Amino acid sequence: MSLIKSKKDIAEMREGGTILARILDKVVLKTKPGVTTKELDAVTKKLILEAGAETAFLGFQGFPGVVCTAVNEEGVHVPPSSRKLQDGDMLTLDMGLKWKGWYLDMARTIPVGEINQEKRLLIEVTRKALDIGIAQARVGNRLGDIGYAIQAFVESNGYNVVRELCGHGIGRELHEEPKVLNYGKAHTDKELKEGMVIAIEPMVTVGDWKLVLAKDGYSYNTKDGSLFCHFENTLSVTKKGPEVLTS
Repeated sequence: MSLIKSKKDIAEMREGGTILARILDKVVLKTKPGVTTKELDAVTKKLILEAGAETAFLGFQGFPGVVCTAVNEEGVHVPPSSRKLQDGDMLTLDMGLKWKGWYLDMARTIPVGEINQEKRLLIEVTRKALDIGIAQARVGNRLGDIGYAIQAFVESNGYNVVRELCGHGIGRELHEEPKVLNYGKAHTDKELKEGMVIAIEPMVTVGDWKLVLAKDGYSYNTKDGSLFCHFENTLSVTKKGPEVLTS
């Protein structure tokens, strides 16, 4: 499948990305102590369908939810459950939808109530790492420039980037080539070209970067039980620079 999308393709993906970003904002407002992640999943599904879009994650490789809901040390692909959020938790909402045949994908880690300084700093660094990675998504740069920039910034702040999972191309399929690593060497890997659409998603840990697959068969959590943070946007590579589509 071609990695290059036309202007019409990207315009349609931009529509879907705008819808997804608005939905995520609405779900964030519903996130508070005492709410279960399953309740947030139901809200997300309702909003996606009301917008005329399709869910992207439900049933994907058997996944049982519409949104991935990771709390604290939990990592990615965590199914929604009856778990009630507590004041001081850190919640990652990773969600996607399908619009006019195109997939869009994004994630945010947010505070639940009042969080401590450790969690606040981790969120700030991971959010900034996403911005730094996106800034490297320019015509003529290479994928290694994205990974190097993210890794250098994260490690300079005393954290680690996950190696087992990464960002990806996106379009008619949820996960397309190329892989977009959060680590690497500058000026290496595939060259970025106008019309490429990728999802950049820094995954940052306070402790060791190694993950372990949970008993549910979906969730990847930190092996050492340390905090995990995750931000993601879908973007297109243009002559004028990167354009975030999920905004």
